[in-house]
Amino acid sequence: MSDAQFFDLVRSQLERELIADFGEIADGHLQVYASEVPRLSVLLFKVLIESDSQPRRVLAADLTTNPNLLTQRREYLAVNRRLIESGGVIQRLFIAWAEDLARESYAQALTQLINYHRGLGVQCGIAVRDRLRAEQAVDFVVVSGAAVLVEEEQGDADYTHGRSSVYFKQVDRWNGRFESIWSHGADSAPFVLQSYEAVVRPMLDAGVWDAARVRAAVGEL
Repeated sequence: MSDAQFFDLVRSQLERELIADFGEIADGHLQVYASEVPRLSVLLFKVLIESDSQPRRVLAADLTTNPNLLTQRREYLAVNRRLIESGGVIQRLFIAWAEDLARESYAQALTQLINYHRGLGVQCGIAVRDRLRAEQAVDFVVVSGAAVLVEEEQGDADYTHGRSSVYFKQVDRWNGRFESIWSHGADSAPFVLQSYEAVVRPMLDAGVWDAARVRAAVGEL
């Protein structure tokens, strides 16, 4: 295991809470379905908060097809806040299609979502999904160096469906995958977000949307 103590804590917590809809942990792999997916996400954060695992950092890549869905995960957002207040760090990457980024309604919802996450203390960035390789355009959350949760079938607003896997081995390669998208300097995801916001926020504030200008700006991200 990448972090044997973290793995044992998660396993004992699962047994204590009697979560029923997860596959048997086998060789460092756990599969969960439907409403148990968000519950397990919260559990991983709680274990990080309560354990001695280092680094106290979460790297999250979100395939952001509908920003409004992400504002409804209240328990998950609350545990994000708890981790940051306890001295942890969260870097969240919103991965969006260029076509979506150029739509006013999407831009409005995305900037509101980013406002909320920044209010929690989350470091935010964006990446244009059209420019990513297939193996980069994945919804995943790396918890310390201990575990990675990979969303294989995205859930709906109420998580009546959805499927995710948690891997407790070879977590470093997911760190590398995240860093390859987040990057550094002028090409970094936070800088890309800053460039996007510099164009769309004044338009949203003024209520005047220049679709051609936004499409041009997205094309340069």
